[in-house]
Amino acid sequence: MVDYMRVRFFRILAICFFVVMSVAPALAQAQTQAKDITWTDAAAFPLFGKAAPYTPTRYDRLPASLQGEIREPVWKLGLNSAGLYVRFRSNSTKIAARWNSTTSHHMNHMTLTGSRGLDLYILTDKGWVFAASGRPEKSKSLTEQTLIANMAPQEREYMLYLSLYDGVSSLEIGVDADARIDAPKVDSPRAAKPVVMYGTSVLQGGCANRPGMAHTNIISRRLDRQVINLGFSGNAFLDLPIARLMASVEDPGCFVLDYVPNATPEMIRERGEEFFDIIRSAHPDVPVIFVECHIYDRCQFDQKEQKRIADKNEAQKELFAKLKKRGVKNIWYITADGLVDFGGTVDGCHLTDLGMTRYADKVCPVIKKHSLK
Repeated sequence: MVDYMRVRFFRILAICFFVVMSVAPALAQAQTQAKDITWTDAAAFPLFGKAAPYTPTRYDRLPASLQGEIREPVWKLGLNSAGLYVRFRSNSTKIAARWNSTTSHHMNHMTLTGSRGLDLYILTDKGWVFAASGRPEKSKSLTEQTLIANMAPQEREYMLYLSLYDGVSSLEIGVDADARIDAPKVDSPRAAKPVVMYGTSVLQGGCANRPGMAHTNIISRRLDRQVINLGFSGNAFLDLPIARLMASVEDPGCFVLDYVPNATPEMIRERGEEFFDIIRSAHPDVPVIFVECHIYDRCQFDQKEQKRIADKNEAQKELFAKLKKRGVKNIWYITADGLVDFGGTVDGCHLTDLGMTRYADKVCPVIKKHSLK
């Protein structure tokens, strides 16, 4: 019995030794890789896409002064980092990211990469080119990930888009230990004359597969212009504090009002003119573009929904006509026709990447034509 136990003990010991020797190289490699990365707080680099600088934390969208003044759902959505992006440059052969998501948000019709992930773009002679996604951990808030590796060690300009439907409480960027990482040298997308867009869940980014495919970000790259995303999922009710926030933006290029999918006809008739006047009084010469609600896929069959969307768009037309009758200049109108062709949604309403691209195809030329340079 003693010999049997002794043999069994040495057999287990041999197995343990074999396992340790098998995993040791992998562990050593992982430790070496970790040591080969230098982490830098992204607060060292410029952040774009904000309507106001003084937010409770760096990656929020609404200023602290609005807390308690704006409706609670809008305030909470303002904690999402939709449309924000960090700019930097580096000669590293790899780019890594380490970020904390604030709410671990999940939705059944949007990828986690879109709602809680990051999106890395590199500036080339062809413009901004998609490089890699930061895919968030499903069951925890902290994600550490190498986004791209094995690049030639040359200096590049980077743009890192933040999450669309979650907040970011901390963000670090990792590069080779012997590489440089600095503020950008190139002003792109150009910070001056930002396009300020107000709207709904679609404008916030629902339901792009990754942050860079939100139509506001597509438009930003196409125009090479900063776009400020004031999309608030299910809550674009023409809240006047949001109009005052938009009016406070310094030297805007134009305003885009795309609230119709959320607002009722009554809201548009009761608040639409005052909302516009707040913006126009602060910026009398800046173009304002009004957008209709896109026609949902289900409107082909659902007669009630078809009428609901038609009534909203009719109220928007009435508001625009009223402003024109007042003699208001430099306002423009985009109809639902061709805004999002059928098949561009994930659920009959919210946009896929294809739908986002189609939206940009229609709206971007109007902004380009009428926005102040």
